[in-house]
Amino acid sequence: MKYFLGLDNGGTTTKAAIYDREGKEICVASVETKMIVPAPGFVERNMDEMWEANCTVTRNALEKSGIDPADIAGVGICGHGKGLYLWGKDNRPLRNGIISTDNRAWKYTENWRKDGTESEVAKLSCQKIMSCQPVAILAWLRDHEPECMDKIQWIFEAKDYVRFRLTGEAGAEYGDSSGANFLNLHTRDYDMELLKLFGLEQYRDALPPLCEAAKICGQVTEEAAEKCGLLAGTPVIGGLFDIQACMLAANVLTEEELCMIAGTWSVELYLSKTPVVEKKFLEYIRNTFFLLPEYYLVEVGTAASAGNNEWFVRELLPELKAQAKAEGRSIYEIMNGWVEEIPAKELCPIFLPYLFESNVHPHAKSCFVGMTSFHTRKHLVRSVYEGIAFTHRLDLEHLLVSRADRPKVIRLTGGVAKSKVWTQIFADVMNLPIEIVDVNETGALGCAIAAATATGEYRDMKEAASKMSRITTRVEPIPENVAIYNKKYDLYRKTADALNSVWDVYQDLEDNGL
Repeated sequence: MKYFLGLDNGGTTTKAAIYDREGKEICVASVETKMIVPAPGFVERNMDEMWEANCTVTRNALEKSGIDPADIAGVGICGHGKGLYLWGKDNRPLRNGIISTDNRAWKYTENWRKDGTESEVAKLSCQKIMSCQPVAILAWLRDHEPECMDKIQWIFEAKDYVRFRLTGEAGAEYGDSSGANFLNLHTRDYDMELLKLFGLEQYRDALPPLCEAAKICGQVTEEAAEKCGLLAGTPVIGGLFDIQACMLAANVLTEEELCMIAGTWSVELYLSKTPVVEKKFLEYIRNTFFLLPEYYLVEVGTAASAGNNEWFVRELLPELKAQAKAEGRSIYEIMNGWVEEIPAKELCPIFLPYLFESNVHPHAKSCFVGMTSFHTRKHLVRSVYEGIAFTHRLDLEHLLVSRADRPKVIRLTGGVAKSKVWTQIFADVMNLPIEIVDVNETGALGCAIAAATATGEYRDMKEAASKMSRITTRVEPIPENVAIYNKKYDLYRKTADALNSVWDVYQDLEDNGL
């Protein structure tokens, strides 16, 4: 029997999952990803540890499943977009990888916006510039770590780096590369004019050959096979930007559906036959190539989603997490129970989930506003759940101004979709029904669907998704809660707006000291 392996390299965990041709999840293995935070706004990871994590979860998944590696018909890899992973001319990682929640290059994006560079860039790439994009990080490294720049052999993003370690073949998949501001969306190729606008034209030769997401782009090498347990020669596809993997797993493959991803990032997306190019929309909206060549992916996203919840657990609930582990329970089960104890009508502190990035101000920070002695940790957990939902609603509002019709339903993926109470909050806050895929690891399933297509198991992507993806849960908004959350959302917006005057002062003190 044939099976398909999906590897998912997220901001907080590395996962491997094995699926059969019907999309049944056979086995999942995961390890936590260690983040390195050398300075405020800097978020990195050790690239060797990242590769070892992929090898570990692959071995563990194969061992737990009992599947013969010879029965793995194909491997697909997804990973976070943006960020930067540099491979050196000495055939080693050049430095730590930089994760998509990194914000060290914020001054570059601000300056490019002020001097008109961003407007010129948008004419070619159909998107604004983000501080976490490779172009901004490369410009920062050029000026702050010049000693490493002449040593660059390849410029990778997360999943392209992992594919390179598996196959020895350097490549850059279209979806990720178009979201990195490297590609001209009109010519579907690298653009020297774009690189010149960023002052990066000297690094053109370090950009790997472009490759398709759902086509075989290499085979597992003997060296990689020994480390990860796969059979040498196993086909590996180009792979997917993780949000595209989630869309594929949720069977969002036409213009009618809308997908919302609540993971490390808040991401709202729909498909369009043409990119959204009106200048008034490009402040928030990004256009990238989709894995189906007839579509562009229209996206709004902010690194202000469930990654904030992971931080809350790690930093503020460590003893509860340890207790849950000792009892064989999930910390998230406990948190969901806490949230269920607090009714929607109860006013909790406003939580601004801006630990990594915000969609209201470039320097906004995370905080709780409105705490009193009445409030407990249970109220704060509900505050986190609600604040993250409010950020998604704001991103959704930014997205929908570019679309003629309001969607009838949202397909929700990511960690939030695993929580019944949190999914209900999302339905109430958005005032739209929420549908959920019957799978634990959405990104890995998307990789498996693409691998099944690339290896000829199915005729095309749509057939594979229709056979391997199942929507089994639909959550309707509760009318009385919708009215409550409209008031809470209004308070959230006013709180965020009221603090805008504080953030520039805070950033100046952070940069220059007290």
